Amino acid sequence: MSSMAETTKKKRGMLSSFTILLLLLAIVAIVTVVVSGFAPGEVSAAKFSDFFTAPVKGFADALPVCLFVMILGGFLGMMTETGALDTGIAVLVKKLKGNELAIIVVLMIIFSIGGTTYGMCEETVPFYALLAATMMAAGFDPLVGAATVLLGAGCGCLGSTVNPFAVGAAVDSLRGVGIEVNQAIIIGLGAILWIATTAVSILFVLRYAKKVKADKGSTILSMQELKDAEEAHGAAAAEVNKDVKLTGRQKGVLVIFAFTFVVMIAGFIPIGDLNADVAGFFDAGAQYETVETPITSDDLAAAYDDDNGSVTTMDGTVEGVSESEVQTAQGWSAVVTGLPIGQWYFDEASTWFFIMAIVIGVVGGLSEKKIVNTFIAGAADMMSVVLIIALARGISVLMAATGLDVYVLNAAANALSGVSGVLFAPLAWVLYFGLSFLIPSTSGMATVSMPIMGPLAAQLGFSPEVMVMIFSSAIGVVNLFTPTSGAIMGGLALAKIEWTTWLKFAVKLIVILSVVSAVICTVAIMVV
Repeated sequence: MSSMAETTKKKRGMLSSFTILLLLLAIVAIVTVVVSGFAPGEVSAAKFSDFFTAPVKGFADALPVCLFVMILGGFLGMMTETGALDTGIAVLVKKLKGNELAIIVVLMIIFSIGGTTYGMCEETVPFYALLAATMMAAGFDPLVGAATVLLGAGCGCLGSTVNPFAVGAAVDSLRGVGIEVNQAIIIGLGAILWIATTAVSILFVLRYAKKVKADKGSTILSMQELKDAEEAHGAAAAEVNKDVKLTGRQKGVLVIFAFTFVVMIAGFIPIGDLNADVAGFFDAGAQYETVETPITSDDLAAAYDDDNGSVTTMDGTVEGVSESEVQTAQGWSAVVTGLPIGQWYFDEASTWFFIMAIVIGVVGGLSEKKIVNTFIAGAADMMSVVLIIALARGISVLMAATGLDVYVLNAAANALSGVSGVLFAPLAWVLYFGLSFLIPSTSGMATVSMPIMGPLAAQLGFSPEVMVMIFSSAIGVVNLFTPTSGAIMGGLALAKIEWTTWLKFAVKLIVILSVVSAVICTVAIMVV
């Protein structure tokens, strides 16, 4: 009886992801009201309407990723309906018998490479459900699958080397205020952070995975989470105990499945920033021509008025020619999505998954009616994930609309003026750690903060390159657990894991990674 009462108490005590995000939204709104009282020109107080419309505006702001997640649901539903996914996982686990831990190491390294090179984050969302099922089939729990994805890609982003969304955006912002940086220093320091934190995370996940495999009762998941995971991912685990073989159709489906993900990952990588020749290959066949458009003073005035809501009159006349480059023919890899591989974002990825879901249904032998119904049902299963992403984005929208994020950044930067290097680095790291809850977007944070923090570091005689990595590592640690990240909340929802459970699992590791990152950055700012 006491055990049952304790379990019931635990279930009642756990807040859902929706409740946590709504509480955070309310706290942010209250903070804006308080701060606006002594900084009226910098922060505006959130009104009731701002609070209530924030989730809706967050949905509108996150619409591309929300649509991507829904289409992904239809795609995964199609895979499940063909039986290829569950059977394929079962066959893989049987082949790995005795070597299941090796797949955790290999996958975390692969995800970390994606993180450090091109900022793999939202793109990892499809892998949460897949790896949750795979790890359950291998005798672990779904938390091991979620940790493999989140910590792997997250530590890669933490130690960004050439990640255009973190390092690239930061360097571009510094150049905008006249500060040139040495990319070799950034890449070297990023590599040290990446390797050190990924190694620590792999050991942490392996330790938990071994414990769960040896004793299923040692899982930190609640009874409800285990039940939800069993309903969502248990089919693959059940197949392991059967003598299963892949049919010819299922093998074909799995080949298409793998091809779909490879193309998606390649599509997101900013190839043009890494290698112009490779980018040219994917855009081969594209043709452009220069178009000249005559313009007059009336055209200039009309354009200015449209942007500023004004009425402008110009004395005299102006005549000129505007030149623009127009694409007249698409490259071969842009035929399907409209953009070549290497320039994709969520609209292109959604298009790709939608098409491949239909292809998988046809190859898997499903009827037209079954394809339609399966896709709709799969997309419907993702609605809770979509709403969590929208609510998380609503918090960021509210902070940006009220000016709270920029106010906190400016106030903290002023407080750092005049401190020594041994204090500046850890304090700057803590500053970025806190700010990252307000601005979880790496590119957004770089754009807002680097024009302030970069010149401050240079003025005090410190390396702007190290400041870039202080920013990257601090926001990287926060993006391993912040509930304002739609990718984290959406991914955990797919794996059927509550955010509070993830925080309980990861809190020790987060502290360790924070100390490791801050120490590396402090040593670097004293040496470089």
